Amino acid sequence: MIPSIVVGVASALSLLGLTWVANRLEDLLWTTIPTDLGVDGSSPLWIVLILTTTGLVVGLIITFVPGHAGPDPATVGLAEPPQPPIVLPGLALTLIVVLAGGVSLGPENPILGVNIGLAAAIGLRLIPRVPVAAWAGLAFSGTIGAMFGTPIAAALLLSESVADDGTGRRLWDRIFAPLVAAGAGAATMNLLGGESFVLALQPYGQGQPIDLLTGSIVAVAAAAIGMIAVYVFPYSHAAFQRLRSPLIAVVVGGFLLGILGAIGGPITLFKGLSEMQTLASTVSSYSTPQLGAIATIKLVAVVIAGTCGFRGGRIFPSVFAAVALGLFINALDPSIPEAVAVAASLIGILLAVTRSGWMALFMAALMTGDAALIPMLCLIILPAWLVVTGRPEMIVPKPAARAQAA
Repeated sequence: MIPSIVVGVASALSLLGLTWVANRLEDLLWTTIPTDLGVDGSSPLWIVLILTTTGLVVGLIITFVPGHAGPDPATVGLAEPPQPPIVLPGLALTLIVVLAGGVSLGPENPILGVNIGLAAAIGLRLIPRVPVAAWAGLAFSGTIGAMFGTPIAAALLLSESVADDGTGRRLWDRIFAPLVAAGAGAATMNLLGGESFVLALQPYGQGQPIDLLTGSIVAVAAAAIGMIAVYVFPYSHAAFQRLRSPLIAVVVGGFLLGILGAIGGPITLFKGLSEMQTLASTVSSYSTPQLGAIATIKLVAVVIAGTCGFRGGRIFPSVFAAVALGLFINALDPSIPEAVAVAASLIGILLAVTRSGWMALFMAALMTGDAALIPMLCLIILPAWLVVTGRPEMIVPKPAARAQAA
């Protein structure tokens, strides 16, 4: 984690520093100098002059600067092996000149070359046991995340480059048809008035550094609470199995769920999708203890319903329990923004129940409806993942699997 964070921060600082220099040079070339000369900086003559001069300067760099600013850019893609350190200064210079000179190119290839080269050179010197490909992957991810302002772009680009099925095809090729099916299903549901996951939460607004700390604490606490349910799950299943008859087990389970429903009220019943919408929009009508009780009751209900023999999934009701927990935490400490509390609770509970990082991140981002939260959520998930990784999942092995394991 520590090298990953360091490389990610350094990648962003490298991009910011080179972009800052390029912006200052751009102001000089296109505003200050033409103003001092009494020339229109947007005139055709000035445009031709600056772009021609830019070409001349870049040509001098790639001809005379050691390393020649790397290979021909037309022959390389985004993710390339690290360049030797001697190449990096010229590559950085060309990036600055190109950005400032008005050339119709972005910073991605040069900045990736610089950051990947630096990460590999410095990383191998400091931690030689980490392979070159790992340092290159960290720098690639950190740079893409910095450029697009979201780590999701880095993850998706990395997934496109993976080809581990022996066919040589990229992951994008292999998921294309399933993605079309998923898109068609989602579009059909939306066009026909399917239920929405987006909650009516208070707008997050401008993020604060403290939100990263409090969000991480909430996510860890939610993951720990979710793991309690995970650990209880097999014991609950064993208890119902002792009743011998599936019929009796389901009847007893239904009775227990009825008791829980009577205590928690109708808001704690059903799968929880429409109920969490109601809870979020009417949260002011519930006291803090009531919100805590609702979250607890729903999580207990998930364990009972999932182990007594009822057929159904555990994700939807777990999502409701996470939303109720987040609203409870916000009511307990209003200094934690509502969106942060709910998103962090979703991450913790869903990591424990599903053990899917993508599911947890996606649901948290989708339900809060605030893209500004995504970078923070990708950091908040890290300590919560450490709570659940390597620990039991919310599933009871089938009898044959248990016998084989024994």
